[in-house]
Amino acid sequence: MTAYARYVALGDSQTEGLGDGDDVRGHRGWADRLAEHLARAEPGLRYANLAVRGRLAHQIRDEQLPVALELRPDLATVMAGMNDLTRTGFDAARVASAVEDMYAALTASGAHVIGVTFPDIGRIVPLARPFHGRVLDLNERLRDAAARHGVTLVDTYPMTLFTDARMWSPDRLHASPEGHARFAAAVAHALGLPGSDDAWRRPLPTMPAATAWGTATAELRWVATFFGPWIGRRLRGRSSGDGRAAKRPELTAWAQSTSGTSGSS
Repeated sequence: MTAYARYVALGDSQTEGLGDGDDVRGHRGWADRLAEHLARAEPGLRYANLAVRGRLAHQIRDEQLPVALELRPDLATVMAGMNDLTRTGFDAARVASAVEDMYAALTASGAHVIGVTFPDIGRIVPLARPFHGRVLDLNERLRDAAARHGVTLVDTYPMTLFTDARMWSPDRLHASPEGHARFAAAVAHALGLPGSDDAWRRPLPTMPAATAWGTATAELRWVATFFGPWIGRRLRGRSSGDGRAAKRPELTAWAQSTSGTSGSS
């Protein structure tokens, strides 16, 4: 097992940690949780999280990749493309090319790179079912890119676990604390970190079937609370990440006492 001393995370809101904490207390998220796993094997771990919510794949490449390369990580995670999937004019080849640029540059620098495919978002958000073909196309391109560059890929698409509603926060756009924890454990397992295993694959307990009325009520509440504001930002050409910077832009020593939810339980 390789001990990693310099971990850099690149991405959007999922890697920033939305859904696991809040803007007041701070966001934890799967990348912070992975840093906890890494620090158990390498107490001197230094960690940077360059992710910013709302970023598209080409923005992550253009804004975060140069910074990441300067930090000279021995481990890097790249999660990019989800924000592109629902945009007008989506081009799977262009999105995958931006991700592959990151894979190529980071692996060439000597970093072990972790990539990811996306789950069937139509099973999480019924309104997203028309995008199923996009998910399949992008995922296949990401698999090919990972294979070309020796990237370790966490392939979430085949796993029904990652479409369980309890793995997602109420907005259905960001993982819940359970979802972030499970994904961090999946990455730790893929890396073969000490203490990691495949327990993260265990299905959640069976839930009683929802009634038609309950489902309809939940859908209406979700549309009013989350989907409406999301559409409003799109129509105004705004992003949730406008004016925001990375929460952890430099490599700093990981410690359970870090501010915000980074490292907290």
